[in-house]
Amino acid sequence: MKISFNQFGCFRAVVGNTAWVFLWVFLMVGLGVSKTSALGVVVKLAAGVTGVEIQQALDNLPSCGGEVVLPAGTFEVSQPIVVGRDFQTLRGAGEATVLHLADNANCPVIILGEPVNAPSRTVRHLRVAGFFVDGNRVHQQRELWRLSGEGAEIRNNGITVQAVSDSVVEDVTCARNRSGGLVTTLGVARLTVRNLTAFDNEFDGLACYLTTDSLFTGLNLHNNPGAGISLDLAFNQNVISNAVLSANDLGIFMRASRDNRFQDISIRNSHHHGVFMAHSDAPQTECVDNAFTNLVAANCGGAAFRVNNTTCTNNIIIRAKFEGNGKGGLSLAQPNLVTMQ
Repeated sequence: MKISFNQFGCFRAVVGNTAWVFLWVFLMVGLGVSKTSALGVVVKLAAGVTGVEIQQALDNLPSCGGEVVLPAGTFEVSQPIVVGRDFQTLRGAGEATVLHLADNANCPVIILGEPVNAPSRTVRHLRVAGFFVDGNRVHQQRELWRLSGEGAEIRNNGITVQAVSDSVVEDVTCARNRSGGLVTTLGVARLTVRNLTAFDNEFDGLACYLTTDSLFTGLNLHNNPGAGISLDLAFNQNVISNAVLSANDLGIFMRASRDNRFQDISIRNSHHHGVFMAHSDAPQTECVDNAFTNLVAANCGGAAFRVNNTTCTNNIIIRAKFEGNGKGGLSLAQPNLVTMQ
């Protein structure tokens, strides 16, 4: 075990296995360190541990938080890995660290936040970084983690982020999941998603619902049978930047999305539209006050940019390049729904 102090004079421990966590916490209590101190425990797990052991390491971190680190290798996951308490980090070594969902597991691979369908609290200051998340979807039977009567009914995404704030997901690939790649929902705020790749998921590469004031940047979303990006149910005041969306069914699907900024988005070879804006029959589900800067939509089967409902107003496109799309550039339910600059 290695002990050091950070710049604020707080203890930091690096421990080699989960057993040390209990000893370390016991020693710190004996030394009078309170639960609110900035003790940072780093647990480095060995190659070959199971998903259950990864969860145990997270659960055994002290209440003030800490970090669980995985080396390169493939780790079999048979139940969701839940990063569910404030100030927890789960970190791998990049794409060489593979979280592989076991055959017939029928569950999400990672959940940030409480693993229930109606979280009772917001979890803060989480970080997940450096993984290849393989959902093994051809060997899963259903989209929901638990069937009705069994509990949570969370969809089987690569990473589900729900009721989380002030957190980070970065340097992650989500592939072959039974539902979406990475999905945010149920009150996510101030989340940063950086350097996300998502492909060959059953539906969308990135899906965001009930999400505000968040940043999604450095996205490579391709070959998803749904949308590269799907936005709905109050996706408001967010930024999506530096994204390449290729060979998805739709580039971006939008509904109930307001006051978002899209910057440097390239959409190519969508089977249908590049961007598709719509509303549902529910009130306030239109797309309003969104801005697209440096938007490219090329070689899509439908229109580059389709606004399907007259309620979707006051959207703006600044510096766009539309070429080779099967149904042209702008396609509007009525004129003047979009301002082009």
